[in-house]
Amino acid sequence: MQNPSDQTCLSQAQQHVLRLIFESQDGQRVLPHASTIQKASSSLVSSLPDQGHGIQRTTEHVLEEIAPALNHQALSPSYYGFVTGGVTPAARLAEEIVSAYDQNVVVHLPETSIATTVEDHALKLLLQLFNFSLEAWPGRTFTTGATASNVMGLACGREHVINGAIQKRRKHLASQTAQTVGELGLLAACREADIADIQILTTLPHSSLKKASSIVGLGRSCFHQVSRSKDGLEFDLDMLEERYGDVDALRALCDKYDAWLHVDAAEPNGSTAFGLFARILESSEEFGYVHGGAEGLELADSIAGDAHKLLNVPYDCGFFFCRHPGQTQRVFQNANAVYLSAGSPSLDNIESPLNVGIENSRRFRALPVYSTLVSYGRRGYQDMLQSQIRFARRVAWYISQHPDLELLPQALSDKASIDRETYIIVLFRAKNEALNHTLVKRINDFCQIYVTGTSWNEVPACRIAAANWQVDPERDSARVGSVLERVLRDWRHAH
Repeated sequence: MQNPSDQTCLSQAQQHVLRLIFESQDGQRVLPHASTIQKASSSLVSSLPDQGHGIQRTTEHVLEEIAPALNHQALSPSYYGFVTGGVTPAARLAEEIVSAYDQNVVVHLPETSIATTVEDHALKLLLQLFNFSLEAWPGRTFTTGATASNVMGLACGREHVINGAIQKRRKHLASQTAQTVGELGLLAACREADIADIQILTTLPHSSLKKASSIVGLGRSCFHQVSRSKDGLEFDLDMLEERYGDVDALRALCDKYDAWLHVDAAEPNGSTAFGLFARILESSEEFGYVHGGAEGLELADSIAGDAHKLLNVPYDCGFFFCRHPGQTQRVFQNANAVYLSAGSPSLDNIESPLNVGIENSRRFRALPVYSTLVSYGRRGYQDMLQSQIRFARRVAWYISQHPDLELLPQALSDKASIDRETYIIVLFRAKNEALNHTLVKRINDFCQIYVTGTSWNEVPACRIAAANWQVDPERDSARVGSVLERVLRDWRHAH
């Protein structure tokens, strides 16, 4: 039951959020102090209260004790961890509506809500942003993120490969029984198809791909790396020529051998794998190399992507595109639940989301996507990405010229290559080995920027990933340089 204090507390929370959004992030801490986190942890309620503390006391607890212990990953352009985007004002506005109306976007019932129609339009706008044909990608849906989208891609690939083998064997055995993985289950379908092993050929798979492979029953060990080097992102042309054919013929090989070509396009990983968003750039002198790194994605059977990264919409939001909608329906069809049926087919040909995706309970993730794309358009997103790239190139050049730091990979040795090949991620390390092992922690201890650790050629390295819509190349590269200089100065003073 609502009472006046409910409205007062909701207003307090909204004012708190508005202050965070509209206050300038310049000079603000990206991470909370360790003492703040410790204080918040000790304030957490560990035993369920019998009567409850009431909304006023709970509001104070959330705003005054918990909120200060949260990082500013979406609020600050100086959070460079994990390719974490922020939230554009248009997306944040829409998110408020999403929370207020709290739609479950699962069944297409256009006479009761416009939610599924908005989702269909948002997905079409997204395809247009990436310069994909709407007709070529009829299978499309929103997910919780790239991990779920990779699960969908590998599940569809599994369905395609095994079902194809079943059909071939059925013709050989003159059997007409309709059998699929979705109906039989993985083990029975593999027996029916006479399949003992399925291989996934890739270069440097993201960890979520191996997780997805485990979920769909193929296993992590089915991956076979065919890259130039252990940490490489380029296909080894000689290996492919010897074992699988030329790279340019991969699509033809997939068609010839009934393989499924899935692209994990969620995260840029290097100079030759720029991710899906590189497709929104123009092929200019400044960005032509990056744009070229995303060519050919339209040849895939399925594509996984994240919207909560470079699209800068709230967590969690991913998307999945598939050229073969029949596969998604065979895998994800929600059968035998009359109350979840849309009834007669709709005139707009919009499929109920529960029949083409993992979830039967879905947040209205599409509205922030729709709102931000309508608000900023193609040019707005080009401008955001160009600023992020220019920032990364400024940081990379600064590091390459520093006597105590080393830019990675070493092939980026001159300004021309840095300004041509750097996308939104910068890898580097300290030349002093002892410092390098603690460099990430020393940087983050200042709480002014946040970076993540990684490795390069089995040596620790730092990773800066620019993905926030607020990035300013000059301002933010200067801040990074200032923090790095303070870290190096403190190290020299201590040693």
